[in-house]
Amino acid sequence: MTTAKTHVRRGLAVREAVTAYGLLTPALLGVLAFLIVPIIMLVVLSFADWNVLSPINFVGLKNWEWALSSGVMWHSFGVTALFVVLVVPVQLAAGLLLAVLLVRNLPGSAVLRTLLVLPWVSAPVVLGIVWRWLLQYGGVLDDTFGANLGLLSDERFALPTVAFVQAWTQIGYVSLFFMSGLSNIPNEILEAARIDGASEWRIFWRIKFPLLTPTTFFVLVTGVIAAFQTFDLVYTLSPSGGPGGSTDLIAARIYQQAVPLSNVGQASVLALILFALLVVVTLIQNAYFSRKTNYER
Repeated sequence: MTTAKTHVRRGLAVREAVTAYGLLTPALLGVLAFLIVPIIMLVVLSFADWNVLSPINFVGLKNWEWALSSGVMWHSFGVTALFVVLVVPVQLAAGLLLAVLLVRNLPGSAVLRTLLVLPWVSAPVVLGIVWRWLLQYGGVLDDTFGANLGLLSDERFALPTVAFVQAWTQIGYVSLFFMSGLSNIPNEILEAARIDGASEWRIFWRIKFPLLTPTTFFVLVTGVIAAFQTFDLVYTLSPSGGPGGSTDLIAARIYQQAVPLSNVGQASVLALILFALLVVVTLIQNAYFSRKTNYER
């Protein structure tokens, strides 16, 4: 009797496992086709000299030596790091501020929420073209102020201008997540703090903000990754690396190496280095927030 029950349980376990893997198969195939295979191809191509049209010619570590010794890569990563530093704090702070205001359901909040979402759901290329029309030399902004501000043509202002536009496109995305986090904070905790005489400012920094740690972690990680990978917007706003290479972000540099310069091998090396950097940065953020994040409320 016991043996029969054991066989039945094993049969059910096998059936459940087969069903589970069958349901997971489409997702696993997607991960394999769009993540694992491209990474393997990048690794292979990083050791090759290939311009897409000619046969692949393996050159060993030549591409890696170029990347590590060339000032082009270090310059692009330096510009990208500065770009991330300019973008991420602005979009986090502005998104949190807007979320605090919108969660109060002030008059016009519904319209403002719609306006905040529009830049996030719009195509980056379209946004870049519109902003370039506004900010370029002799553009709408120059005509409005009657002066040539040179926001995109001056290497001192080009990167901060592009960073501002990138942050603007992400503020709505960030604010929506913070609004969700603020709305899920139990009112009983806030009311107890008010009864104890805590001010709204103290309630926010001592109660609300610590409880937003999971949300902050998510928007910070996704924001850093998005900023490192920015391409469409900066390419339309400031093509070819901008004045003096001031907007030569690493994603745009990968495109330049792969398409105009027809050197897929060097582009593959840069892509792999960017991938490794993002993994390391994400792990560091995870290690930091894992000690501070509490998902129970």
